[in-house]
Amino acid sequence: MNQLVEDKIENMIYEIRGQQVMLDSDVSKLFGYETKYLNRQVSRNINRFPKNYCFQLTKEEYKNLRCQNITSNLKNNCGGRRYLPYVFTEEGVAMLSVVLRTPIAEEVSIRIMEAFVTMRKYISNNLIEQQY
Repeated sequence: MNQLVEDKIENMIYEIRGQQVMLDSDVSKLFGYETKYLNRQVSRNINRFPKNYCFQLTKEEYKNLRCQNITSNLKNNCGGRRYLPYVFTEEGVAMLSVVLRTPIAEEVSIRIMEAFVTMRKYISNNLIEQQY
C-alpha cells in the first residue's frame, strides 16, 4: 500500500467516546466487502467483539459525525444508512482480519493498525508540546 492510501486511512479515524475508531463502512471499503456482509460476520462472531472492540453509535454521535464530514444519500428515501453504524477500535480491526481470513483483510488491517499508532503518536506529541 502506498503513502496516499495510508494517509487516507488516517483520515478515516475518528475519536468517539474517548477512543479512536473507524466506521464500519470505511473498514468494509478498505477490506473490499459490503458493509452488511462485514457486520454480519461480526454478529456471527459476536464473542470476539466485546464493547471495547466494536460498538454501535448513538443517534446523537452519528448526527455529530455526519455534521463533521459524513453525508448520506437520502433522496426520495433511496440509499443512505438505514441503521446506526458500528465503529471498530484498533483491536476490533485486528479481530476483523481474523474473522474475515483473507489476504487483503490481513494486509489492510496491518495498515489500519499502523495508522492508529501514527495517530496516537501525533496526539501524544501535541499534548506534550501544549504543556510547554
